[in-house]
Amino acid sequence: MLFRDLFEEYSNALRPVEDTDRALNVTLQITLSQIKDIDERNQILTAYLWIRQSWYDAYLTWNKDDYDGLDSIRIPSNMVWRPDIVLYNKADDEFSEPANTNVVLRYDGKITWDSPAITKSSCVVDVSYFPFDKQQCNLTFGSWTYNGNQVDIINAMDTGDLSDFVENVEWEMQGMPAVKNVITYGCCSEPYPDITFTLILKRRSSFYIFNLLIPCVMISFLAPLGFYLPADSGEKVSLGVTVLLALTVFQLMVAESMPPSESVPLIGKYYIATMTMVTASTALTIIIMNIHLCGAEAKPIPHWARVVILDYMSKIFFVYDVGENCTSSQEENLNGQGAGDKAGQCNIPHHLYCHHCIHYRLLASNIEYITNWYREQKSISLKGIEWKKVAKVMDRFFMWVFFTMVFFMSILIIAKAV
Repeated sequence: MLFRDLFEEYSNALRPVEDTDRALNVTLQITLSQIKDIDERNQILTAYLWIRQSWYDAYLTWNKDDYDGLDSIRIPSNMVWRPDIVLYNKADDEFSEPANTNVVLRYDGKITWDSPAITKSSCVVDVSYFPFDKQQCNLTFGSWTYNGNQVDIINAMDTGDLSDFVENVEWEMQGMPAVKNVITYGCCSEPYPDITFTLILKRRSSFYIFNLLIPCVMISFLAPLGFYLPADSGEKVSLGVTVLLALTVFQLMVAESMPPSESVPLIGKYYIATMTMVTASTALTIIIMNIHLCGAEAKPIPHWARVVILDYMSKIFFVYDVGENCTSSQEENLNGQGAGDKAGQCNIPHHLYCHHCIHYRLLASNIEYITNWYREQKSISLKGIEWKKVAKVMDRFFMWVFFTMVFFMSILIIAKAV
């Protein structure tokens, strides 16, 4: 009976107001249930919402006393007039109709329409501080055809409803403020009101710290150890190249998930800085290897290098040759003074056979020749030993320099995160 009386002459195509010059107030409330996904590369936010709209229909009222105290009924939403409120920044490929759920109609004409929706909206993602970034994604709702003089949108609350929000594993919800805007577009002179809900999201960075950042820090600390590796092992350059390839793999993993933009993520800057450092350390290792392999044909060590590197820096970095303090005693033991001085002496009595004197002179001459040859060879090899010591001191120096660089770069990225 009530249903027939209400809809006998009712049309859902007309705006339900008695005075057509007055605006119809529509109260909008958004409940965020879940953030399904944020696609940084395509900059799309996918969210599950509950949308509540309420308004008064002047043509759907009744006296509840006439109908046994019935104060509300539930009817299909397509039977009544509905405001055409849509998501302005919708990014879905297909235009989806609102869910055809029931509406609650009260005796005073108040209609409450609750409908669930999975929305895809455009969201400008700034990855400058990835993975320690915060994002703000807007959901803008407004009438598509009615201007502000016909349908006015009112906030039900100052913020979106987060009472039933399901926590996301990657994003932490920090707020959802709502702001009403009244905009006059270039096409029309009438004002068009809309309500913008701003989702304030903070990325949970634990996953990226343990899977991208900590491995990179550990690998970057291997680069300075290439200077500590002995030059004769033949693996100094191989270690640097291996570290560089490992960092390149991590850099590609980050680049695949980031949108192509001019802003380089913080972790990407750290990777680039570390790769630059590893490249520089590999190049320096090649130069130091050439110094280490300087032989007897090389030029003597310059005086400034002997003073700065061999005298001072070697003591600072505790670089000593094995048996370095014993060379003077060895030289004295190998000194052939006795043989040379006594080469011409023969204390054999004159009356003895002269054959013995000739034998001792020949033996002394051979010993003196061997001693002179050893001294010459040692002076030649000493030049190569000094160049090797220079290379070793430079290895220690650059090892501590690059360790300091890696340490401060790691502290810097941690400070950015805090």
